[in-house]
Amino acid sequence: MKRADVSLTECVQRALAEDLGRTDLSLEADVTSRLSVPAGQPGRARILAKSPGVLAGLACAVCAFELLDPDARIEPVMADGARFQRGDLVLQVHCDMRALLAAERTALNFLQRLSGIATLTRAFVDAVAGTGARILDTRKTTPGLRRLEKQAVMAGGGHNHRIGLFDQVLLKENHFALAAPLSYEQVVRRCVEGQQFPVVAEARTVEEAVAAVRGGATVVLLDNFVPGAPLRAAVDAVRQAARELGRDVATEASGGVDLRSVRAFAESGVDRISVGALTHSAPAADLSLLVEGLS
Repeated sequence: MKRADVSLTECVQRALAEDLGRTDLSLEADVTSRLSVPAGQPGRARILAKSPGVLAGLACAVCAFELLDPDARIEPVMADGARFQRGDLVLQVHCDMRALLAAERTALNFLQRLSGIATLTRAFVDAVAGTGARILDTRKTTPGLRRLEKQAVMAGGGHNHRIGLFDQVLLKENHFALAAPLSYEQVVRRCVEGQQFPVVAEARTVEEAVAAVRGGATVVLLDNFVPGAPLRAAVDAVRQAARELGRDVATEASGGVDLRSVRAFAESGVDRISVGALTHSAPAADLSLLVEGLS
């Protein structure tokens, strides 16, 4: 099993255990269904969209049903990344009715949360269409759900920034402050030399942006620049410095980005725009499970 698959299964197992109150995922723990639904009764249900959006988290929903009923028969109608409209059928499930009812909330929680992220991401991607700018996420994710939420960003057409602290160097204001008395350029150069990770350096001024290029940064993160002329000037300065050194350096904008302003950031010429709101502020998509009857 791949690392991402293990992470998904573990996340769903934890969610089911939280709901059932026990780690063995015994259906006997669901006191309501135990008292009202005959044991072994097969049933069927559909998950439907109640508002427009972009689908993500389908594998989590499937996993929730299969963990509680290994013999469940699940028929996805859509795939992650698909756009849905109100009333669209997302999937059908045939399984033990007690398992179906016990998995329902967990399956919907993942689908609604992750589809909400994919839907918001797609809105940002659509807003910058034709500019060449890419939309990236950040580490502002729900603890324990980062890989799933970053997969949802990709389902919405976005791109992942670093996964964590282990796969990229990202120098920010506090790093430069704590590295004194080294200069900005010296800090960047120290991080570039002798290691294999790409180096992203945050810059708050044009001077810092140029120093980041001279220090060897792969990406210059232009933080809290006003879109339009100020940001364009910083982008032009980075590109000029990179040309002089015969290097290819990407530019990234962050800070103050929302759906109203993201187009202006993109039209300022940046290659990438990172948006924390993709994962920390996405409203849940509206999906519901309807029991159709007994099988």
